[in-house]
Amino acid sequence: MCMMVDAFVTYLRYERNYSEETIQNYQCDLRQVEKFLLESSDSDSLDWENVQGVDINEWVAYLMDNGYMSSTVRIKLSSLRSFFKYLLRREAVHKDPMQCVVAPKKSKKLPVFLREREIDQLLDEVSDDAGFETIRDHLIIQFFYMTGVRVSELLNLKDVDVDFFRKSIRVLGKRNKERDIPFGEELSSVMSAYLSVRDGLLKDGKPMYFFVRPNGDRMTYSQVLKIVRFWLSKVSSLKKRSPHVLRHTFATAMMNNGADIAAVQALLGHESLATTQIYTHTTFEELKKVYNQAHPRS
Repeated sequence: MCMMVDAFVTYLRYERNYSEETIQNYQCDLRQVEKFLLESSDSDSLDWENVQGVDINEWVAYLMDNGYMSSTVRIKLSSLRSFFKYLLRREAVHKDPMQCVVAPKKSKKLPVFLREREIDQLLDEVSDDAGFETIRDHLIIQFFYMTGVRVSELLNLKDVDVDFFRKSIRVLGKRNKERDIPFGEELSSVMSAYLSVRDGLLKDGKPMYFFVRPNGDRMTYSQVLKIVRFWLSKVSSLKKRSPHVLRHTFATAMMNNGADIAAVQALLGHESLATTQIYTHTTFEELKKVYNQAHPRS
């Protein structure tokens, strides 16, 4: 390794008091880029003053082509930026090539969602002799999947927010923004059955909130989370089993069945269309799987 890198490592160890693990990571990143730059040139030694932004960009392209995650490449570039700042402060170089380097965009994780067969299995009818909590819990699962609401929106829902005539619910989303979400005959029927059982149980008057505990009190986030995890564990091996998985499942089902992205944005209450666009990637991934499974020359 060149003397400049050695000096930088000494600086990190004794002046910055970095941990040995962090120093080793810096060394590894700098050794890697140094090796690449030397192999790309005709020289036996590397002059950091002559390194250009285009050289670093080529290294970035090399890393990406060899399967490195964009997050890993960004960390390596961070090591290189720190190194060039060090060289500039000590006037070992007179320009910073990192200003011309384009870092790869952060990769977005695709949302986790249930398959159609899992949803069909999950939404099987509850037996007629089921108790209040079973009927309520099953409705909660259906409600998340059929409306795409957030947990907070479900918890704060009141009877007056449900319009059975128009078949729509009004929810209060982020930043206190209201939106109306339509629902179909199936959900309407299940909600009506739930209200009949709920109001028969609570004979002292209607509760303030739509979804309640047996004593009429509003449900808590932890209770809803426990319910969703229990029901999803019956049909799915997903590690993540949260209410948001059902929200993702709602959006993915809408997109896969031809819904306009702007309509899905409105239903979910997203402020930015960019947030909703993740579901177009999910849809494309599904198409790729179908193609790979079905095409004889895939």
